[in-house]
Amino acid sequence: MALKAKNINDETKWQDLTEGLQIYESATSRSFYTGEWRTQTPVLDFEKCRQCLLCVPYCPDSCIPVYEGKREEFDLNHCKGCGICEAACPFDAISMKQGK
Repeated sequence: MALKAKNINDETKWQDLTEGLQIYESATSRSFYTGEWRTQTPVLDFEKCRQCLLCVPYCPDSCIPVYEGKREEFDLNHCKGCGICEAACPFDAISMKQGK
């Protein structure tokens, strides 16, 4: 029987984990910080950003939060650094820098 995601922690024995660390339950993505293996980091230039929000639907990991109709800083805990947002921005407001 697989562990529930909320029960996986530093004390969990490797024998209790599923093969490939697969999680067999929904709504767990917020519980796991997957951005730690990112090799490039998106940087937003607020001066150039026109709040068009065209970058938001392109992000495959939903790492561009929008609050009250305006985009905020990237959710770097979940961002994989793919650069799709940079390519989607028509105003060159997003650039990618090396590293975390």
